[in-house]
Amino acid sequence: MLPFKHIIPINKESKTAVYRQIAISVIKAIRNGVLKPGNHLPGTRELSKTLGVHRKTVIAAYEELHAQDWIIIIPRKYTAVADRIPILRPQQWNLENALSSYEHHFNLPFKIIDQKIEKLHTVVLPEIVIDDGHPDVRLSPIDDLLKTYRSYTSKRHTIKNANIGTEQGTIRLREELAKYLSDTRGLNIRSENLLITHGAQMSIYLAAQLILGPGSNIIVGSPNYPAANVAFEQTGATLTEVPVDENGIDTEAIEIICRKKKINAVYVIPHHHYPTTVTLSAARRMKLHELSATYSFAIIEDDYDYDYHYTSSPYLPLAGSSHQGNIIYTGSFSKILDPSLRIGFMVAPKNFIDQCTALRKIIDIGGDGYMQNALAFLIREGELKRHIKKAKKIYHQRRDFLDTLLKDRMSPYISYVRPSGGMAIWIQLSSEYPVHRLLEIPQLKILRVDENLNAFRFGFASMDEKELEKTVDFLKTALNRF
Repeated sequence: MLPFKHIIPINKESKTAVYRQIAISVIKAIRNGVLKPGNHLPGTRELSKTLGVHRKTVIAAYEELHAQDWIIIIPRKYTAVADRIPILRPQQWNLENALSSYEHHFNLPFKIIDQKIEKLHTVVLPEIVIDDGHPDVRLSPIDDLLKTYRSYTSKRHTIKNANIGTEQGTIRLREELAKYLSDTRGLNIRSENLLITHGAQMSIYLAAQLILGPGSNIIVGSPNYPAANVAFEQTGATLTEVPVDENGIDTEAIEIICRKKKINAVYVIPHHHYPTTVTLSAARRMKLHELSATYSFAIIEDDYDYDYHYTSSPYLPLAGSSHQGNIIYTGSFSKILDPSLRIGFMVAPKNFIDQCTALRKIIDIGGDGYMQNALAFLIREGELKRHIKKAKKIYHQRRDFLDTLLKDRMSPYISYVRPSGGMAIWIQLSSEYPVHRLLEIPQLKILRVDENLNAFRFGFASMDEKELEKTVDFLKTALNRF
């Protein structure tokens, strides 16, 4: 009798069900030639006793193998390897080589994107999560959006048209979004100037791939949105950082660089810069326009949370002013409705949008037509504007409430400037309180930390007043222990 205890190793801590482990091991033994066509397998009682598992687990494994035609089962007589399996030459087996196919490394040459990827461990949900500026989904009209979505999946004409044109975005959404951006942000565009993407990051990536490449240069702020930096660096372009101060990205520094070398693009977040939340001043906006025209570089404008401004009317986007079509404007509905709603957009001249659409089709042939059309309905009916008006009032109150909490309870530990809008506060810790110590607390998760600046981003929009107070008290207690 073969040593089935060793042929079928069981790991009860594995995420793979035990019956599946048994089935996989039997298949492996057949493929390796250890088990040959016609070989009888132990009965379910005998094998369950050998492996130390319940008999029903072995029955489930045999049923799985039988369904896949690896074995034959003759009720009340025997179970055997199917005759149709080709006879394979036996291979030496041992526990060290008992890895399934995808437990091995891929040992052929391939491109490394991230050197810092670590092995995944069991996820432990922390007690406190401080995001980097997410909306409160509890306020979002997601129910209305999903109701419309479901209605579209049950109508013949909407089913027929759901997948038409999704590589650029459904015409319904692009038409409604063009009107919406014209009304709210002063963008003079048509549907052909829009590409619907799976979020702002996809828009940034597509733009980078078309504008940049080995030998090209892009300027970004310091600090900056890390995911954008990665997208730019992956093109082979040289990334040059310039300071961001209380007035936004330093346009004088940009001009000095432009005098020395060819710049292909400048990435800017003029409205509530990420992560510092500062707003680009009017003077620097004008200067950036002038530099773009003089030195012929593109401006990639990331306007991720334009709608949330609390003290006055917001500046119009750079893309809303007069220019020669050199501004690639990106935005997202994730900051309005739900971070998991992956719908973003890009605004650019038609010839650029056409090529971005062609590039996008190589990796993603289209989006969710039902969801895009449901969102178009939400915009057309005015529901999106009503939601933003309500959310803006609530987020304003939450910003002020957090501001009071921070001043009353954490002023010895931190410094910050209350932002004029947005969904987060950029908090810098005093030097005697290193921010990396907060990262070591298992009950706490902070999504955006800058250890060099000893700072972190405190997203307040997704928390109500009770949650904000609990979070601030937790931070105060943690800092007191340093």
